[in-house]
Amino acid sequence: MKKWKLIPVFLLIICCSRTQKEPDIYFNAEKAIKYFNAIDSICYRDNSRLWGVNLSGAVMFVDRPTRKVFANKPDNEGLLKYREGVYQGTFPRERIIGNSAVEYGGKIFAMTPLPPREDEYRIKSAAINSLFHCYQKSLGIVHDRFIIRSMDEKFARIWIKLEFRALKKVLESDTTQFLPHLRDAIIFRGTRHEQFPHSVNEENMFETYDGLSMFTSTLLCSNTENEARQRLIESLNFFYRFQSYSRSYGSILGAIYYYILYKHGFDLKTIIKNDMVDPSELLAKHFKMQIPSVCRDIAGSLALLYDVDSIYSEEEQRMADIKERIKKQLSRFTEKPVLSIELESPYFDFEPEDIRSLDTLGTIYNTIRVSDNWGKLTVEKGGCLVSYNIKNIRLTARNIRESKNHYYGDGWHIILNNNWKIVKTDDNYELKRNLP
Repeated sequence: MKKWKLIPVFLLIICCSRTQKEPDIYFNAEKAIKYFNAIDSICYRDNSRLWGVNLSGAVMFVDRPTRKVFANKPDNEGLLKYREGVYQGTFPRERIIGNSAVEYGGKIFAMTPLPPREDEYRIKSAAINSLFHCYQKSLGIVHDRFIIRSMDEKFARIWIKLEFRALKKVLESDTTQFLPHLRDAIIFRGTRHEQFPHSVNEENMFETYDGLSMFTSTLLCSNTENEARQRLIESLNFFYRFQSYSRSYGSILGAIYYYILYKHGFDLKTIIKNDMVDPSELLAKHFKMQIPSVCRDIAGSLALLYDVDSIYSEEEQRMADIKERIKKQLSRFTEKPVLSIELESPYFDFEPEDIRSLDTLGTIYNTIRVSDNWGKLTVEKGGCLVSYNIKNIRLTARNIRESKNHYYGDGWHIILNNNWKIVKTDDNYELKRNLP
């Protein structure tokens, strides 16, 4: 009965906030049909030229707040119901919503989370991105989201930013002037690899898996070559400003490198099944570049051509921001009571621009969804602190309350699987497995 009494209040809140924020229900069956048709048109316009296959397939739009589903195909188990020209349903609360290939009702769908406000390009490109991940999945290529912690270290970020700046000049230059900038980008990249050799293989996988999907969606959703190039420049500028690169930089770097290869006649179909390939090595070979065996020997002098001093200033400001953030926000996750959750084999869903580094103390995610052996955590506001080694999550446990296997806190809630529970230990809380 209590739930029913809350409904009028909830509706009133929605109505009152409509002038400040787009309502969650801007998407409907009619708009879904429009986007399904647009996505099919994009795929059929390509006519299998890019990858040798038509990427068109099962697409599922999901509204995060309501978890409402709009799909263009039925699932195999009858979970989705045909209404108003599309297949509709509700995505289970215990499952993660992400821009990827997912199994639902015995069928693989290109899941496309809807943005808070309607953005035509963002919706279409996200759908193509997921359709490409479906194609990768059909080839046996599947990865979770990459998290390369060393890319948030000071010098890793400096070399990445130099690489970004050189690649931007590549995209802005005509076909007779871009090669020196491309060589510089590869040298900055090589210097980073020399300094952080332990992450090179994972970087290559990141840039190939997510970079190829971003390249594909950018290229197919652009009407002209100039538009595609401009979209990549805009994305590069967007990623450049991120406070954390560890979960994001590979997408844009890979997209740009593979775009350059594609525009200069390289057949990307030859490397689609090799997610360990290094795109910079492909470019150096394709353009017959002479790259020094030790890149750092000349990278320092080249960096002066890209205003490296301003990058140092940016990174000093970033560290000052981190110190201020630690001072203001860390207490939320250290002052009792806090809930500590050990991570076993987590899957994360988050927006890369929505995270803030606390250096070696970890990373604050303002919003995040985490699925693990113990269940599913959703943080909607107030944030959580993920440890630097990605082994632990800390949340404020003020006002924690329980309803069966569902726990609620300030700005978060968690649904636990069987044999797991949250227990109080002194003044704090821990997530623990029930002993048999």
